[in-house]
Amino acid sequence: MHTKNDSLIKSSRSSLLAEANRCVSCGLCLPHCPTYRLTLSEADSPRGRIAMISGVASQRIPMNARFAEHIDRCLTCRACEAACPSQVAYGQLIDEARDMLTASLSDLPEERVIRKKNGFKSWLEKIFIDKTKRFDLLRPLIHLFQAVGLQEKLQQSSKVKGTKLGLLLSKLSLIRFPFHRWQEVYPAMGRKRGEVALFLGCVARLVDAETSISAIFVLNHLGYTVYVPRAQTCCGALYQHSGRLTKAAYLIERNRKVFAGLNIHAIISTASGCGSHLVESCSQHQGKNFSAPIMDINQFLAEQDWSEVKLRALPKKVVVHDPCSMRNGLRASIYPYQLLARIPDIEILELDGNNFCCGAAGTYFLDQPEIAEVLLNDKMRALAQSVETSYLVTSNIGCLLHLASGLSNQEEKVEVLHPVTLLARQIGIQ
Repeated sequence: MHTKNDSLIKSSRSSLLAEANRCVSCGLCLPHCPTYRLTLSEADSPRGRIAMISGVASQRIPMNARFAEHIDRCLTCRACEAACPSQVAYGQLIDEARDMLTASLSDLPEERVIRKKNGFKSWLEKIFIDKTKRFDLLRPLIHLFQAVGLQEKLQQSSKVKGTKLGLLLSKLSLIRFPFHRWQEVYPAMGRKRGEVALFLGCVARLVDAETSISAIFVLNHLGYTVYVPRAQTCCGALYQHSGRLTKAAYLIERNRKVFAGLNIHAIISTASGCGSHLVESCSQHQGKNFSAPIMDINQFLAEQDWSEVKLRALPKKVVVHDPCSMRNGLRASIYPYQLLARIPDIEILELDGNNFCCGAAGTYFLDQPEIAEVLLNDKMRALAQSVETSYLVTSNIGCLLHLASGLSNQEEKVEVLHPVTLLARQIGIQ
C-alpha cells in the first residue's frame, strides 16, 4: 500500500534525478571546489557528489554513512555553478540530497542509515533561530557575559575546550550596541526619495547590530524612510542548507506575510547569505514573490545618487572579501567595490583567493571544523600579504565572524566590518 509520503518521495527523487542527469561530468567544476582541492577525492567533488546523489535517488547505491559524509563535507559555496557549462543547479541538488538524509525512519526503508542530528546545534535552532525577537533580549546578557570576562574563562575551561560550545564561543565577537531597540520606522533626512524595509536576519541581529544601524543611517541620509517590521524572523537559509526544506519554506512564508503590507521600493538585506536565500526562494516559487524586490544593501546603495551626501576622506588600505553567497548566489560581488570607491583617498584591494570559500558557510564551521579551519588559515595568509591593512570588509555575517576569529590572536590589528559600516562612519555616524 502506497502512502502520501511514498508519492512525495518518488516525485522528489524524479526531480532530483532529472537535474542530476544534466551533469555531463566534464570536470570543469573541479578546480573551483574547495573540498576537492583539499582532499583530491572524486567523492568530494561536485561531479562526484552529483553521481552519488543520482545513484541514491535511483536506488542503485545505498543511502549510508559514507554517502552522508561526502554530502556533509560540501560547503554549498556554489563556485561550481558559476563554472558549469550545463548550468546544473548544484546548490539545489545538495539541499535536496540533505533533505533525503534528514527524512525520518518512517519515510524510508529501515536499512537506510540516517545521519544523527547535532544535538547542540538543533537546540540552538529550536530556541533562537526562528524566534529572533529573543536575540534582542539576549544581546545585553551576552554583552555582560563578555564584559565580566566569563566568555574567555568559559573558553579556557577543560570541559568546554574542543566542544561545539567552545568553537561557537571562539566565533562570538564583542557585542556592540547591546541595548539598542529597533523602531518600526526611521524617517528619511533631507529630500525624500522613497521608502524601503530592512531585513534584520537572526545571527546578525544578535552579534552585529552595528551593520543594521549603519544601513539605516546611510539610507536615511540618502532620503529613504526605513521600515523595520517587528514580526520578521530568520530567512530560513540555515534550515535550507541542512536539508530541512519544509521548515525553510515556512519561514519564507512568514516573512512574506510580514512585509506584505508595506508600500516600499525594496526589501534591503545586509547579509548576502540571507539576501541570496530570499531572492532564490522567490524564483523557486513563482507567483509567491515578496511585495517588493529583495536587494543587497551594497547594490541598492551603489545605484543611488550620492550628490547630496558628503563623505570624509579615508587614506587607509581596505581589503575586500567576497562571500560565496555574494559572488555565486547573488552574482553581485562588484557592488561593494563600487560603493567603497565613493570614499575619497581610500585604497581598495581584493583579498587574494576570493574565489574560494572562507569556511564559515552557515554552520559548516561547527559541522566540519577541520576543513573550515584550513580554509580560514588560507584567508589569513592572503591577508598577511597585504601590508599595512587597516580594514577587512565582507558582506555576510557568517564570514565576518569567522574571519574576525582568525584575526583575534594576531598582533597586527585589522578591523573586520561590513562595507556599509565603513561608509556610515565616513558620513559621520556617532
